[in-house]
Amino acid sequence: MIMFESLGDRLQNAIHKIKGYGKITEDNISDMMREIRLALLEADVNYTVVKEFTNTVKEKALGEEVVSSINPGDLFVKIVKDELTELLGGESEPLNLKGNPATLMLVGLQGSGKTTTIGKLGNYLRKKHSKKPLLVACDVYRPAAIDQLKQLGKQLNIEVYEEGKKDPVEISKNAINYAKENGYDYVLIDTAGRLHIDEELMEELQNIQSTIQPDETLLVIDSMMGQDAINVITGFHDQLPLTGVILTKLDGDTRGGVALSVRHLTHVPIKFIGVSEKLDGLDSFDPERMAGRILGMGDIVSLVEKATESIDEKEAEKTAKRMQEGKFDLEDFLSTMKQMKKLGPLENLLKLIPGAKKMGLTNVKIDPKQMAHIEAIVLSMTPKERRHPEIIKASRKTRIAKGSGTSVQEVNRLLQQFDEMKKMMKQFSNGNMKLPF
Repeated sequence: MIMFESLGDRLQNAIHKIKGYGKITEDNISDMMREIRLALLEADVNYTVVKEFTNTVKEKALGEEVVSSINPGDLFVKIVKDELTELLGGESEPLNLKGNPATLMLVGLQGSGKTTTIGKLGNYLRKKHSKKPLLVACDVYRPAAIDQLKQLGKQLNIEVYEEGKKDPVEISKNAINYAKENGYDYVLIDTAGRLHIDEELMEELQNIQSTIQPDETLLVIDSMMGQDAINVITGFHDQLPLTGVILTKLDGDTRGGVALSVRHLTHVPIKFIGVSEKLDGLDSFDPERMAGRILGMGDIVSLVEKATESIDEKEAEKTAKRMQEGKFDLEDFLSTMKQMKKLGPLENLLKLIPGAKKMGLTNVKIDPKQMAHIEAIVLSMTPKERRHPEIIKASRKTRIAKGSGTSVQEVNRLLQQFDEMKKMMKQFSNGNMKLPF
């Protein structure tokens, strides 16, 4: 997640210094707090928020009685993590999905990514809860807004309810009746946006809200707006009570400060963050996990959740059993690669591992083309060759290279790496090798 990489590096470097001190003193804590203050300001965190955060951390760090068994550096890390978590909202706030159907109204300015986000949210809810969402086209002003939503619905195989350019209040009311009659669990309403907040926009949104009484009113906002986002959130919330915010484009080249300022300044919780342009690129927002990621502690819970959602459990068990029995072949290898691809870019997953920075995993770049080459090589083999790679000699290698559009050297490299991997698996299954942690 690009948004917090620079901030995370700065904070981790500052904290690393204090780990070398025997105790926390007024002098060394002042040096640390200066670095942390600068890191937060450079990440575009609101000045008032930075001041309050650093004062609280300093006060708590100097006020703590350090138990002899606790390293002062570890204690400081705990204080910073706890305060970061609090700044981000304390506890995650799940969606209210108790309505029948549960109704979610998405609002926002033009260009915030609202229509794409409604598709992502529908996809998220369907995957997470195995229930049926309905997307509703109530942006009747922006050219092609209805077509864009229909296209997203087609890609995701989620139905879109639309009545053309009629009254959005009536469309939303009719959509809820349609959802009740046809067994939909969630209704997601895509409303109109403007380039700025104006009276006409707010009046329409207020009319929709008062008519359908949504379970959630979520503001979609572009995180690349920086601190202007706070004014937009406040402007909407003052006239249209919001239940949450969805921050988009957090995978882009943004400093992420808005995420650290939103809850504290507006009292509106962040409920989701956009982490990629793909239609599964939406994550629920968890303050504690996010604080852990910023401080380089990883996010093993998110890693497990991603794996649970994407990986076929029976297939994974079958592969694990074959590994233990020493029967792992290139058919299994291909199946494993396909499962891994479902989890998204591998370098993003590596960053979720605790201690990833220390192990040098945060700078790993995995070329998707290289992965595609490997897959092409294995697919160019016959089933027999995949099950018995030892039979692949010179003429077979030439044929495989030609069929996969690669070179004989690449085929040799893959076979060698696979052979080494098999040897390592054998050592693990025999109990002759311990895991490196």
